[in-house]
Amino acid sequence: MRVDRGAVGKRRSDQAGMVTAELAACLPVLVLILGVAISAVTVVAERVRLADAARKAARAAARGDPGAGRRLALEDAPGAAVAVSSGAGTVTAVATKQVHPLGGWLPSITVSERCVAAVEPTAGPP
Repeated sequence: MRVDRGAVGKRRSDQAGMVTAELAACLPVLVLILGVAISAVTVVAERVRLADAARKAARAAARGDPGAGRRLALEDAPGAAVAVSSGAGTVTAVATKQVHPLGGWLPSITVSERCVAAVEPTAGPP
């Protein structure tokens, strides 16, 4: 029984480099997906920081100290703009920031979070 090794070897040589060519074709798509994933994580992390900052600002303003609320909010989210307003027994804090995904390679995204707290009865006007 004789095995024709030439046919097997020839088929392998016809397929040589196919994995490299497929990887070269798919690599830009994989890099794009990785960039989108990193950008999404960056934006979500910033939203969490802004939500914490708005919550702290609203709670401090509801206790009657909006200045401390802004200071605490800026500690949580450096570079954010914090606006505190009051009305009808509630205090609203809005924290806003421009996020630059991938270190500024993509256009900036404005992220904003809002928190509302009830004014505490013993607190003075915010």
